[in-house]
Amino acid sequence: MIPFVVAGIVIVAATVVAIKLERRKPDAPTQPEHEVPAQLDRSDFAQPDAPWLVALFSSASCDSCATMRSKVEALASETVAVADIERGVQREIHERYSITAVPMTVIADDQGVVRRSFVGSATATDLWAAVAELREPGSTPGADAGGCEHH
Repeated sequence: MIPFVVAGIVIVAATVVAIKLERRKPDAPTQPEHEVPAQLDRSDFAQPDAPWLVALFSSASCDSCATMRSKVEALASETVAVADIERGVQREIHERYSITAVPMTVIADDQGVVRRSFVGSATATDLWAAVAELREPGSTPGADAGGCEHH
């Protein structure tokens, strides 16, 4: 009987120690927030006179960027300028706007005010809907879904 009591005490003590050690674990490190520029100088991009700009900040080594590139390019029109700002080619633009995460897609108006943004991948539908809603408010159902809105 005594061996069972000793074994029970050892098990309880081990459980208490394990619980105390688990509680002493530090919190997970905070993750950096990636700032989206609020304003762009439209002269930094092609077609500065177009009413809208969809700019993709990308990197050649980023697989998600390649996917986003084709989605952004599909939005090009007379009224929507598109730009792929690849870090290896246009590092100074990335640095000027403090871009720390790619892909980052921003939609800016004719004054360069960033009106919508997507950090990371976005669906073609979300991109199209964001541009459509900005060009003609109320034109898309659920226009508040996805992305970040800037005023």
